Amino acid sequence: MTQPPRTSPEKTARASASDAERPAHVLGVRVDAVDMPQAVARVRWWIENRERAYVCLATAHGVLACWHDPTLRAIFNRSRMTTPDGMSMVWLLRARGRRGVRRVYGPDLMLAVCEVSAASGWRHYFYGGETGVAQALTARLIDRFPGLTVVGTTTPPFRPLTQAEEEETIARMNNLRPDIVWVGLSSATQERWMADHRDRLSAPVLVGVGAACDFLSGRKPQAPRWIQRSGLEWLFRLATEPRRLWRRYGQYPLFVLLVTAEALGLVRVSPDDEAAGPSHTSSH
Repeated sequence: MTQPPRTSPEKTARASASDAERPAHVLGVRVDAVDMPQAVARVRWWIENRERAYVCLATAHGVLACWHDPTLRAIFNRSRMTTPDGMSMVWLLRARGRRGVRRVYGPDLMLAVCEVSAASGWRHYFYGGETGVAQALTARLIDRFPGLTVVGTTTPPFRPLTQAEEEETIARMNNLRPDIVWVGLSSATQERWMADHRDRLSAPVLVGVGAACDFLSGRKPQAPRWIQRSGLEWLFRLATEPRRLWRRYGQYPLFVLLVTAEALGLVRVSPDDEAAGPSHTSSH
């Protein structure tokens, strides 16, 4: 008997979900109204069906970067999933009727997928971080999840790769046959890397996790859960890395102003416009 065609979880959600489960757009960036089990289920589908996907994590900083750069916004919107990584994204989606959305935070997503991987046999590769971070992360994850398979790591230099280095990196990853490549580069850099490399890598899933590798390796302190839930994690990070992060978090008042203007209909951003940039409208 012929089996009916199977449909991926994100396509099912977007086609048949209620308004409370559909993605929302924040300043033109699509953010999926998911929780952690739904996010892990999508990753499982892509791996088991060998479908290529990349995953972005939406924070206020990332969405604001997309506001300034329409080409980056297009990269986010071409992802198979963009999760609400920051509490500001969760609150905005809930305010727009997505009642079931929960935070899908990069470090927690990595831990949840690794927990499933230990039994499923999925193969992991870590790309990014400073010297020693990927190795420390691997040791900690294997200690926490016995049976986890990590097939390789790469610590790229803080400069563009030469053509030879690029080809060698791609060949190495493809030869090791990972199911998931965790990309821990700086914000925007990792999303561009995933979009540029998606078609050249055989791994089904690429996930841009930013500082998750630093947190889970123990290189940087992670905010306590109560601070994370309160939405004040940015303040904790600013206190621990003021010289590096003050410019980033100094832009947050602009983010608040823009999403307020968007809610009032004073600012509209087309998620499909890759080149023209944001359009501004007013009631005057």
